[in-house]
Amino acid sequence: MPQDPIAALQARLAPARQQLVDHSVYQSLHTLDDLRVFMQHHVFAVWDFMSLLKALQRELTCVTLPWVPKGSPRTRRLINEIVLEEETDVDPEGRPTSHFELYLRAMQECGADVAPVQRLLDALAQGQDLEAALEAADAPASVRTFVRQTFDVVGGGQPHAVAAAFTFGREDVIPDMFRHLVGDLRQRFPGQLDTFTYYLDRHIELDEEAHAPLAQQMVRKLCQDDAHKWQQAADVAARCMQARVALWDGIRGALPVPAGA
Repeated sequence: MPQDPIAALQARLAPARQQLVDHSVYQSLHTLDDLRVFMQHHVFAVWDFMSLLKALQRELTCVTLPWVPKGSPRTRRLINEIVLEEETDVDPEGRPTSHFELYLRAMQECGADVAPVQRLLDALAQGQDLEAALEAADAPASVRTFVRQTFDVVGGGQPHAVAAAFTFGREDVIPDMFRHLVGDLRQRFPGQLDTFTYYLDRHIELDEEAHAPLAQQMVRKLCQDDAHKWQQAADVAARCMQARVALWDGIRGALPVPAGA
């Protein structure tokens, strides 16, 4: 019996996935200053994830006027279910919020600097292009490379490739990465990381139980029996994982040197 294409793709990505899950950055976050550095880099990945998501919504549903039915109703429902929870989830008090805005709140709660990513948003709101916005934000080199890679995928105009980046570069691996981050943060930093740990726990729950399975169905629907599309999906997912490793490497290199080291 031929191997299921999703299982085959996951098997191909397994070494890169393990490299991400085992990355040394998780064990290097000892202090609040370390966590602030991590968040000040990682927030850009939280932000550009939304562009991956909205690119899929744009390609797979009708977002123009006048409205006409577009694509498969099943695929429309898959992406809209994910959009609902990513763009309008609830905060710890049950109030609607996007996951990006929740992350900004978590940063402010622990004293991380939100000014760079806010400069990015302001520049984009003023009509500047991505490169100018990254320059305005003075984003670290590893962040710029990561974001550019994301937008290269988005700009490719291939829904199955964007879906693969979204599914296997993000939703499928995030729960295992975030488990390493959660650890004992609440006990080590009581009252200072409550929103951050809520964010991490929420992603572990949603991505593992709902979003990753939905996203895998979406990839399957978009690739169907086209071997070339499955190959492209695997290639894009591998590049996304390599970009994440490089981002983690950049964060690891930016962490303060421990006293006495």
